[in-house]
Amino acid sequence: MFLGNSNHSIDSKGRVILPKEYREELGERFYITKGFEKCAQVMTVDEFDRLRAQIRSLPADKALTLQYLFISPAVPVSPNSQGRVLIPQAIREDCALSGEVTVVGMDTRIEIWDKDTFAAFMEERKKDSIKEALELLRL
Repeated sequence: MFLGNSNHSIDSKGRVILPKEYREELGERFYITKGFEKCAQVMTVDEFDRLRAQIRSLPADKALTLQYLFISPAVPVSPNSQGRVLIPQAIREDCALSGEVTVVGMDTRIEIWDKDTFAAFMEERKKDSIKEALELLRL
């Protein structure tokens, strides 16, 4: 399970350090692809395979769209000895990742956001949907 968030920098080669506890859970090899929002997402091999299977079970037109969006840009990666992971250039460009980023634990996956984009995203979510979501949880 991935929890918490932290701020990091992407270096000039497009690498970011993932927190040690995330790397330990991800293992030696895992996947980076585009996220469901304007972010990159990181998943274990098992979680990526689960996503692929779910997409394949959808009607063909829906599956094809999701394969283009999430499966085709995915790349297997491994952290280097300093714990840095290369985010492919196409994903960095599509998600506007450079400089400061926020790494977010999302239970079964990790998201990597531009720091300012994530802050704005969260502010919008707080305004629009937190009360309704909490009501659904009956808190």
